[in-house]
Amino acid sequence: MSKFWSPFVKDLVPYVPGEQPKLAKLVKLNTNENPYGPSPKALEAMRGELNDNLRLYPDPNSDLLKQAVASYYGVQGNQVFLGNGSDEVLAHIFHGLFQHGAPLLFPDISYSFYPVYCGLYGIPFEAVALDEQFQIRVEDYRRPNGGIIFPNPNAPTGCLLALEAVEQLLQANPDSVVVVDEAYIDFGGQTAISLVDRYPNLLVTQTLSKSRSLAGLRVGLAVGHPDLIEALERIKNSFNSYPLDRMAIVGAAAAFEDQAYFEETCRKVIESREYLVAELTQRGFEVLPSAANFIFARHPQQDAAQVAAHLREQGVIVRHFKQARIAQFLRITIGTPEQNQALLDALSHS
Repeated sequence: MSKFWSPFVKDLVPYVPGEQPKLAKLVKLNTNENPYGPSPKALEAMRGELNDNLRLYPDPNSDLLKQAVASYYGVQGNQVFLGNGSDEVLAHIFHGLFQHGAPLLFPDISYSFYPVYCGLYGIPFEAVALDEQFQIRVEDYRRPNGGIIFPNPNAPTGCLLALEAVEQLLQANPDSVVVVDEAYIDFGGQTAISLVDRYPNLLVTQTLSKSRSLAGLRVGLAVGHPDLIEALERIKNSFNSYPLDRMAIVGAAAAFEDQAYFEETCRKVIESREYLVAELTQRGFEVLPSAANFIFARHPQQDAAQVAAHLREQGVIVRHFKQARIAQFLRITIGTPEQNQALLDALSHS
C-alpha cells in the first residue's frame, strides 16, 4: 500500500476478469468470447480507416455508429449512448443515475462488476436472492430502492427473464431507473429496447463483444429515454470526450449493418449450445436453462473445482466461481464444434 494513495483506494475490491492465458494451444472456454470472428465487412471497414486520418481525433459523438444503432433498433439518435465497452457505459450509469442514497437492487448471483462500481462510487446496495431455480422473482423487487440493475440473460447463470416479466418490474418501479444489461440477449432472448418509448425509467445496455465478435474493439451502448441519455453524455463529457476511436466507430457500424453474418454466427452458437447441453446432461450434469453463449452446469457426484482443474490439465479452461451458492457450478463458454468436442473428450477422461 502506497502512502500516495487516496484514502478510499485501499478499501476498493476490484473486479477480477476471466483469465487470459498466454499459452496458444489451450481450448479457452472461460470468458464468453465468440468462437467466430467478426463480420468480414467490419474488418474491411476498419482496414479502410487505417490511414493518415489517425492523426486526427475521432468524432466525439460517434454519429456514424449512433445512427447505425438507432436504425437497427428503430429509435432516435438522442436515445443512444456509446462507450468504451459496456463496462464503461455501466460505470457512467452507476455514477450518473444510481447515486440517490437509497439502495441499488441487483441479484445475489449476477455480474460481479456491480458491487465493484458500488464501492467505487459509494452507492449502497442490496443483493436480492435468486429463487431455488436461480431465477429472478419480480415480486422481490417491489421494495424501496435507488435503482435496479440485472443482466438478462443473467450471468453467470444464463437464465432469461421473459420480456413480460421485465415489463412487470418496470411497472412496479416507476420512480426508479431500471437497467437491463443485455450483453447476451442475442443468443435467445427478446431485447427490452422495444419498451423504451413506453417506460422513461428504462435503460438497456448492450455490447458488441459477444454476439458481434468484437470483444477486442471495446464498444458498448445504452438505449433509453433522451433524459437518461443526456445524463450519461454529461458524465462522459466530464470524463473522456473521445471514448471510441476511429476504427471502433466504423467497425462497429459495419457490424450492425451486416445482419446476415450476425444471424448466422448466433445460430451456430445456439445450435452448439443445445448440442452441448444434451451431451452434458447425458453425462450426468445438471445444466441451467441458458439463453446465452455459455452454460452453467454442475455434477451431483463431482466437485466443480476438481473438474475445472482436471480440464485444465488437459488444456481446456472453464470458469469456476467460489461464491457460496454457485461453488459447485462451472460456467462453460460455447466454442466451435471442435472446441466443444475437446471439452467433452476431456470430461470423458476424468
